[in-house]
Amino acid sequence: MPSLPRPSSLPRRRAAGSTRRGPDAPPRIVVLGDLVLDVVLAPDRELERGTDVTGRVVMRQGGSASNAARWLGRMGMHPTLVCAVGRDATGRALVADVASDGVEVRAVRIAGVPTGRIGVLVEPGGERSFVTQRGAALRLRPEDLRPEWFAGAASVHLPAYSLLEQPLGLAGMAAAKLGHEAGALVSVDLSSSAPLLANGRRAALRLIEEAAPDLLFATRDEARALLGPKREERLLELAPAAVVKRGRKGATVLLRAGGDHVRLEVATTPVKAEDTTGAGDAFDAGFLAGWLEARRKGLAEAAALQRGAVLGNRTALRQIMTRPVELSIG
Repeated sequence: MPSLPRPSSLPRRRAAGSTRRGPDAPPRIVVLGDLVLDVVLAPDRELERGTDVTGRVVMRQGGSASNAARWLGRMGMHPTLVCAVGRDATGRALVADVASDGVEVRAVRIAGVPTGRIGVLVEPGGERSFVTQRGAALRLRPEDLRPEWFAGAASVHLPAYSLLEQPLGLAGMAAAKLGHEAGALVSVDLSSSAPLLANGRRAALRLIEEAAPDLLFATRDEARALLGPKREERLLELAPAAVVKRGRKGATVLLRAGGDHVRLEVATTPVKAEDTTGAGDAFDAGFLAGWLEARRKGLAEAAALQRGAVLGNRTALRQIMTRPVELSIG
C-alpha cells in the first residue's frame, strides 16, 4: 500500500461568502452525482429459471447522490443537487420529484443520451443486486459547474460513483476543489467496493487522496476491501474523520485528534428489512445534518460526530420503514 499523507485535524471551516439569513438558518449542502430511474423487481419468493414468480415491479427515483439530497431536504436542510439527466420525460419527472422535497436541483440536460436507469433485484431476504445503465448521469463535465453553486455551502458531499467514470469523475473532483476553496467541508462515501477497486487498490487510494475529504463514509466491507481486514483505523490516513456503517450493528466513528485516534461505537435499533435500498444514502444525509448542526452550536468534534451518527442511524431506519412512492412519468 502506498504511503498516504496525514492531513491536519478536522478544521472548523466557515463557508466563505455565507448567505445565511440568520443564526438559525439551515446549512446549505451541495451534493453532486447521479439522478436516475430505479426499476425495482421484488419477487415474493426465490426466482425460478424459465418461469414466472409474483412480486412487485416499481419505478422510482434512484441514485446515491439524489437519495442523500432528498433526505437532506426532508430534514429541513438546504440541499443543492448537481446532476445530469437526458432531455426526456424520465429526466423531467425525476427533477420534479426530487425538487418536491425541497431540493434545489441544478440539472444539466444532455441531448441524445437517455436519463440513467438502474435495475434493482431485491431478494426476499432484502439483499440487492443491480444492473446499471447510467446514461446521461455520467455526462456531467467540470465546465458545467458554476462557482456560485458552491459559495456559502457548509458542505459538499460526493458518492464515490461521482469520482470514477468520466467525465463525471472529473466533475466530482472539480466539485471537491470548489468546495474546499469555498470553505466547505467535503465528504466522500466509498459507495461500492467493486467499481471503486476496478483499477486496483492503489488507484482507488490515489482517487480518495486527490479528493482530500474531511469526512469519509464506508461500510465495513468497503473499508476492508480498500485497506485489508481489521485495518479500519487506516481510514484516518485518508481523512481526519471517518464513519464505518455497520447496518444492524450501528456505526463506528473514527476521529484523528492531534496524535491520538478516537473511536466511538454508536448503536442502532435492529429491524427486519424487506428492502435496504437507499439506507446508506439516508444515513449519510442524517449524519451530515446532525454533524453540521452540532458543529454550528459549538459542540466538540467527537460529540458532533457522535450526534451525526445517531441521526444517521435514525434516518436510515426511516428509509427502511418508508415505502417509496412510485414515480409517475407522463
